[in-house]
Amino acid sequence: MSDLVLRIKVIPKSAKSEIAGTMDDGTLKIRIAAVAEKGKANAELIAFLAKLYKVTRSDVEIVTGETSPLKQVRIRRALQ
Repeated sequence: MSDLVLRIKVIPKSAKSEIAGTMDDGTLKIRIAAVAEKGKANAELIAFLAKLYKVTRSDVEIVTGETSPLKQVRIRRALQ
């Protein structure tokens, strides 16, 4: 197991949290049910990715893009 770094475009305020596909440059699109205010969408994204990759929430870190829809996320100990 090793770290996995993903480039993600977050689409907040969706009907449910789910993977929505990839962009032409390989960026992963993820719909998030939470609104993009006061860190709610980021928290939901971290919880979603932790469940998806079967790691703890503390193993998921937003490296860049804290306030942007485009983010770089590191997942520690991810099963690739």
